[in-house]
Amino acid sequence: MNATPRPSRALDVGIARIADAVSGVTLQRTGPSSDAPDVTVSGVTLDSRAVRPGDLYAALPGANVHGGRFIGQSVAAGAVAVLTDEAGVGLARDAGVDVPVLLAADPRGVLGEVAATVYGRPADDLVMIGITGTNGKTTTAYLLEGALSRLGEHPGLIGTIETRVGSQRLPSVRTTPEASELHGLLAVMRESGCRACCMEVSSHALALHRVDAVRYDVAIFTNLSQDHLDFHRTMEAYFEAKAQLFTPQRARRAVVCVDDEWGRRLAAQAQIPVTTVANAAGTGDGDAPDWTITAVPADEATEEHSEQNNGAGLGGAVLLTGADGTHLRVKVGLPGAHNATNTAFAVIALLDLGYPVERVVAAFDAPATVPGRMQRVELARETSPAPAPLDPAAADAGEAVSPPIAYVDFAHTPDAIAATLQALRPLSRGPLVAVLGAGGDRDHGKRPLMGAAAARVADLVVVTDDNPRHEDPAMIRGSVAGGAREAAPHAETVREVPGREAAIDLAVDLAAGHDGRPAGVVAVLGKGHEQGQTVGDVVKPFDDVQVVRRAWANLCGVARPDPEVDR
Repeated sequence: MNATPRPSRALDVGIARIADAVSGVTLQRTGPSSDAPDVTVSGVTLDSRAVRPGDLYAALPGANVHGGRFIGQSVAAGAVAVLTDEAGVGLARDAGVDVPVLLAADPRGVLGEVAATVYGRPADDLVMIGITGTNGKTTTAYLLEGALSRLGEHPGLIGTIETRVGSQRLPSVRTTPEASELHGLLAVMRESGCRACCMEVSSHALALHRVDAVRYDVAIFTNLSQDHLDFHRTMEAYFEAKAQLFTPQRARRAVVCVDDEWGRRLAAQAQIPVTTVANAAGTGDGDAPDWTITAVPADEATEEHSEQNNGAGLGGAVLLTGADGTHLRVKVGLPGAHNATNTAFAVIALLDLGYPVERVVAAFDAPATVPGRMQRVELARETSPAPAPLDPAAADAGEAVSPPIAYVDFAHTPDAIAATLQALRPLSRGPLVAVLGAGGDRDHGKRPLMGAAAARVADLVVVTDDNPRHEDPAMIRGSVAGGAREAAPHAETVREVPGREAAIDLAVDLAAGHDGRPAGVVAVLGKGHEQGQTVGDVVKPFDDVQVVRRAWANLCGVARPDPEVDR
C-alpha cells in the first residue's frame, strides 16, 4: 500500500511545531501521561495500511468506521503520532495505545494544513493550475501539461487518469487525491524539478477538504451540468462546492466559461479577478466576455481530409477574439468543438499567468493525446472474408467488410455525450453508432437524459452495461434505454444488449461497411481510459480499446485472443 510517492528527503518536522502552526489543533497524549514528547514527523497518511516509519497517522471519522480503530495497527507499523478527534482518542485508549496526538474537533478539516506543514508547503513553490467543472477537466489538464512542457516548465499532472511526476506515472484512485497524499505528491514534484502542476479539482475534493492549503495561481471553471447528485443531492449544492475554488483562500485569479447561467453566476460572485470566456454561439446573454471562442473545423483549418486520414487528423483550430480586438488562432489537437473550447481554457490560463502570446500559441502547435478522451482506435483493413454478421439486416455471409472509424471516450453525462457525438458526426459517411451505459450506485436522474442525448445525435444507440457495481444491470439499462427510445425518431434505432463486450461486437458490426455500404463511426462511451469493469465488489479486467479491436478482428474472422479481457 506504499505506492504513493514521497519526497526522498524528509523535513522531520516536530509535532509541537505542527500544533503551533495549525489553528484548531492541540497537542496531548492518548495515554495517562499529560506530557507529549516533541517527536519528529516525516510523512502523513490517512490509510493505516500505508503507514511508514515516522508517519503521522490521520485517524478520521468515516461513514462506516472511525479511523481510530486502526491507531494500534498504525503505531505498530511505525506511526509516531496521530491526528484525530475525541472519539479517536477514546478508541486509542480502549486499545491501550499511548501515542502523541494532535487533537482537532474536525481532523479532516485541518488535515490539509497539517500535511502542508509536514512537507514544507510545496504548493507555494509551484505554479498551480486547478481545473474544475463537470466536463473537460481531464482534457484541459493534459492540454495544459503539454503546453507547459513545451514552454520548458517541467510540469506535474494530477487527475482522473493518472499522476505524472517527470517520467514517473501512477494510476489515479480518484480525481483529486486526499490532502495527505496531495501535499506529498507536490513535494515530490518540487524535489524532481517541476515548476508547475496542472490538476483536476473535483467537487468531492472541495467538499471534503482534499485541496486545503493549496492556493492556485489560476483556477479554471469549464461548465456545470447534472452529475454527482448521489453525493451533492441538488445542483445548487453541486455548484456551491465548485464555487469554493473561486475564493481568495483557494485561488489568485480565475478563467470562467460563461456559456451557461452557472458560469455567469460564478463570474459575478467570485471574489478574485476573473477572465470570462464564451463560445460565439452563447454570447447573447449578459455582458460581453473577455474572450470569445470560435471553433474552426478540421476540414476548414487544413486541407480537406481524404479517405486515408478521415477522422485521424487534428481538431482544426480555435479563434480567440479578445474584448480589446485581439485575434488569436490556435491549433486544436483533438476533434470536436468542445475540445476547441478546452483548448481555449488552456490558452487563456497561460496568458493570464503572463506567458508571451507568441510562445503560448506555438506551445499548442502539436497533436494532443489524452487516454480515453476522443481516443482513436485504429482498425486494420483485414483481407479475410467475414463470417455471417451479427446484425441480420447486414450483408450476406462471406461478404468483405470495411472498418468503421472507432473512438473511445469517457463521456458519461448528457452534455458530454452530445458533444462527443456531435464532434464525430461529420466524420461518418455511414451510420454513427453509439455504445453507452450508466454507472451503478451513482446519480440515477441522469440515466434517461444520457440515453436521450445519444439518441438525438446518433443513428443507432446500443445500450449496455457500464460499471453496474451493486445495482441490477438490467434496471440501469432500462433507464438509459427508456430515455433513448423517447428521444429517438424510431424505436428500432435503440438496441439493449446485456454484456458490454457483446454490445461492442454488435456496434462494430453495425458501423462496418457491408456489401458496398460505406462504413460509419462507432463511439464507445462512458469508461474511456478505465482498465476494469466493476461488478459488485469485483473489478474485472476490461479495456474498451482492446475490446473494439478484438470485435473488428472477430468480425473479419481473424482470431486475436486478448488475455487482458475476461470473456
